[in-house]
Amino acid sequence: MDKVRIAMIGAGGMANAVHYPSLAEMDDVEFAGICDLDPERLASTADRYGIDARFSDYRTMIEQTAPDAVYAIMPPHHVFDVAAWCLQQKQNLFIEKPPAVNAFQTRSLAAWAEQSGVKTMVAFNRRFIPVLVRAKELVCQRGEIIQCQASFLKNHLGGGPYYGGAIDILSCDAVHAVDALRWMGGEVAALASVVASYHLPFASAFNAVMRFESGATGVLQTNWSVGKRVHTFELHAAGISAFVDGNGDARIYTDNSEEPRVLVNTEVAGSTEFAHYYGYFAENRHFVDCIKSGRHPMPDLADAAKTMELVERIYASVI
Repeated sequence: MDKVRIAMIGAGGMANAVHYPSLAEMDDVEFAGICDLDPERLASTADRYGIDARFSDYRTMIEQTAPDAVYAIMPPHHVFDVAAWCLQQKQNLFIEKPPAVNAFQTRSLAAWAEQSGVKTMVAFNRRFIPVLVRAKELVCQRGEIIQCQASFLKNHLGGGPYYGGAIDILSCDAVHAVDALRWMGGEVAALASVVASYHLPFASAFNAVMRFESGATGVLQTNWSVGKRVHTFELHAAGISAFVDGNGDARIYTDNSEEPRVLVNTEVAGSTEFAHYYGYFAENRHFVDCIKSGRHPMPDLADAAKTMELVERIYASVI
């Protein structure tokens, strides 16, 4: 396969910020068509990326363009019907996180994917942040991870519920930290959590301690009522610790060293572009490579369902 022909469903902010520009950089990707319900958004995105085949109905687009894969980039409460139809048509599919509004919907999509024998990927981009990937590699060279932490903090004071109340913060956004913990520590054997509302009329803080099946410890720290956005990660193994900020750098300490080894995110990524140093380009590259080679992308819908199930366990395990 010289080129992967991709049909794009959605021309909104997220798609235009990271997915269209990432795919447009790849010489082995061709936009087979574009679909959006907003005519102005459709025209401006299609013009920007030179896409001639333009549609307002995704079914018509896929039937007429016969792509190798479909991107459906839209809010989680809109994506289910679109994704299910694509999977039933045996289309390889890439969707944003969260893959649905809950674990049941995600498992349903995963079942459709398995039945159709197609490749799927859910865009949990934190797994692909170059400086975080490199830090994990360095830690794991010393042995198994014994403790890890994902912190995701934001100031959402005065803001309303996500998508007018269609989905909660943990399932929609803080799920990035939940998925990162699974990626770092593995599957969770047991956990205890605190879910609270601070200065907002809905749950805004989700914190948990968990024991992984490996015996390692995981810590989740999220709160949407604090000073500013801070999203950091910690990984610890015997004699080594990594403190990672995907927006900045990673600091690696070994064997009581006072001075850390510093990995700068833009240097590890080889680019100052946000889509590159924050993992979006790499996740898109991974999906395209898997389509070309016949390998299975990760995380797929089945794996994403485990993250959504862990979200529900956090709600069910409040102390």
